[in-house]
Amino acid sequence: MASRKQRRRRQKERRHEYEYVYVDEEGHEVDVEPAELESPAARPSRRNGKPANVRKPQGGRAVRKVDPPSWNRVIRRAVILAPAIFFALTLLNKKQSAATHLAVTAFYTAIFVPFMYLLDRAMYRTYLRRTGQTPPAATRRH
Repeated sequence: MASRKQRRRRQKERRHEYEYVYVDEEGHEVDVEPAELESPAARPSRRNGKPANVRKPQGGRAVRKVDPPSWNRVIRRAVILAPAIFFALTLLNKKQSAATHLAVTAFYTAIFVPFMYLLDRAMYRTYLRRTGQTPPAATRRH
């Protein structure tokens, strides 16, 4: 959505009527024929000359490569995250025993693994769409 400042500028541009003239070789101002004016849709709407509806990659960089989802990579992340969860639970609730902290940590880690895999898969599919590649054929296991 456009900011308030951008909306005001657009409204101002619509309110004002502009005269289109050009100066000929002799220095006289000559009105431009309406047929010579280009249509507003064909004219770039930005000052830098690029059309407003063209999307460029964020930051002008190439799209970052995303690897296909992997259970091994997700489990590795979970193993790294598990001690952080245990440490946070220990700090937040000092009244519970270490066994309770371990059980809760195992539960959160078990939930974390499939959700992280689904997130990796969604990111990979988005990457394929952005780069115009086709996703690999789904393999069915029986």
